[in-house]
Amino acid sequence: MTLVLFGLFFLFMLLGVPIAFAIGASSLYALYQSGVPLMVVTQQMFQGINSFALVAIPMFILAGDLMAQGKVSERLVSFADSLVGFMRGGLSVVSVMAGMFFAAISGSGAATTAAVGSSLVPELKRKGYDPASAASLIAASGTIGVVIPPSVPMIIYAVIAQQSVSSLFLNGFLPGLAMGIALMAIAITQAYKRQYPKGTPLSLATIWRTLKAASWGLMTPVIILGGIFSGIFTPSEAAVVAVNYALLVSLFVYRDLTLPQVYKLLIRSAMTTAVIMLVIAMSAVLSWTLSSWQVPGAIAQAVLSLSTNPYVIMLLVVAVILLTGVFIETASALIILTPVLLPLVLQLGIDPIHFGLIIVVGLSIGMITPPVAINLYVASSVTQLPLERITRAIIPYLLGLIGVLLLVVYVPILLGWSG
Repeated sequence: MTLVLFGLFFLFMLLGVPIAFAIGASSLYALYQSGVPLMVVTQQMFQGINSFALVAIPMFILAGDLMAQGKVSERLVSFADSLVGFMRGGLSVVSVMAGMFFAAISGSGAATTAAVGSSLVPELKRKGYDPASAASLIAASGTIGVVIPPSVPMIIYAVIAQQSVSSLFLNGFLPGLAMGIALMAIAITQAYKRQYPKGTPLSLATIWRTLKAASWGLMTPVIILGGIFSGIFTPSEAAVVAVNYALLVSLFVYRDLTLPQVYKLLIRSAMTTAVIMLVIAMSAVLSWTLSSWQVPGAIAQAVLSLSTNPYVIMLLVVAVILLTGVFIETASALIILTPVLLPLVLQLGIDPIHFGLIIVVGLSIGMITPPVAINLYVASSVTQLPLERITRAIIPYLLGLIGVLLLVVYVPILLGWSG
């Protein structure tokens, strides 16, 4: 019956059925054929989303939308430019640094790509940067948006794996920073190879001016994460604080949003949240079904029978994560893979928080690997470039991010992991 379940799931996916309905319909049919009372479906759907930690998801999505829609991203780009714009190919480095700044606000890869791209693309074109390479770098920088906290995928993983959101957030900084450094190194190498121009001269006065202009936006992660790690409020409460702070900054400080625009953002954020919650609810049914049939344990034993070397097994796990990210978007892949792979890595002695970092970083790379590459689609929309050109240019950055993922897996102590 397990083969029937997965066969139906992949059939629905090939037919273009939305992921939530593909998961739900295949699970429902498998349970019906097994003679399980279908009341289980509604019970598990409710239980899957009945978590206080999930309150943070719509709040962080809304806070990110509010910041992205206003002028915060432009001020962050200007501040990043004042710091590193003097270098050869400085705007490439600015793309990455601005992406890291915005990642600490939005928790979303697509939002980070859109915000940084819309602010930087016109200037990149004007300075003579290769359009496809610039667009691919911005898309690659967007992957950091779900690694540096606050991170929506980390919240989802924490709920599924019953782990601490705060611990995941605390350990997400250095992997996100490593991703940024890897992208910067590749960007600088390409800048010298292509003889990109130097940018604005380094000036302390300019740094101070842009820092003051961007300070309200830069304070967002300080308030959110400082409040969480100091114990003042929980991650869910921090998300609500983030929304209120974003409203305060956008409506009364920068005054770059109007109430009608806020209303539209509320609707958009609600729709995004509804999709995520439906996927979580349906996936809870799938997880219960697989657990009741002891499928995760069987998969773990099958993989362990292939090799006794934990390094080889983790390489297989990484391959599965990367391959899944190619075909399934991040949240859905996370919900599907976690119940299956977590029992396996626990048998290898991998800490569940460490594995949370591995799977989030691995699936973030899926945001730039077609066909399901949301960051590439956003970058294509912002730059008006064909997806094929951006996809070819993304390869060096893709390899760099995979290198960081392998560091997270095999040498986590370099990224601050102490277990």
